[in-house]
Amino acid sequence: MELLGFLISTEPQFESEEENKQLELRNSINISRVTPALKLETEMDHFYNREKFIEYVNTDSASSTTYITSSTRMDNLLVKSIGEHWSAGVKWNIGSSTRENYGFQAQILPSVEYDIFPYSEATHRQLRILYSAGYQLNNYIDTTVYNKVRENLGLQMLNIAFQVQKKWGSINLALTGSNYFHDFSKNRIELNSSVNVRIFKGLSIQINAGIAHINDQLNLKKETFPKPKDYCG
Repeated sequence: MELLGFLISTEPQFESEEENKQLELRNSINISRVTPALKLETEMDHFYNREKFIEYVNTDSASSTTYITSSTRMDNLLVKSIGEHWSAGVKWNIGSSTRENYGFQAQILPSVEYDIFPYSEATHRQLRILYSAGYQLNNYIDTTVYNKVRENLGLQMLNIAFQVQKKWGSINLALTGSNYFHDFSKNRIELNSSVNVRIFKGLSIQINAGIAHINDQLNLKKETFPKPKDYCG
């Protein structure tokens, strides 16, 4: 049995006050193809924020300042079954973000995965543990707090994911932890969840929630934060 998934979502938001106007857009595309022998997942995300501040000198004169930030990212996973529970493949991710100081970022991470349930049931349910380790390239827009404009890093990730696919919709839970090899204190852990309920064919409602502890921001701009003393890179 083969499971194909395609989801497009957009979240526009606009706020307007006398001295502040803000436009925010979040767009995403999720594509997946799961068979008993092969799994391909692609997620594309785009964020755009435009904020305008207006300062009135007097009733007849005003000045304004506009800030624009944006980010684009594509995450991919391809794994092939090598048994009822094991599979192996690769993760590769690329992106850029003016908000996070990335002119360009790329990751390539060979991966191995173990699914508690037989891989032949992957179209219906999964409880999988995915370990990935590999290479990350960071090209920064501005010099970071560690005086870097470019970095080559080794990192590892562990992802535990639970997924149930039914006629009424789906449930997804994902717990992810990662750290850099050069300094294990530079790490993060994230928990994300989503429930997708199908109203009728072509229309569904999705609810998302997440929480994270982040301690690996090597990308912070130098002029914004003082340099931490514990970085050894």
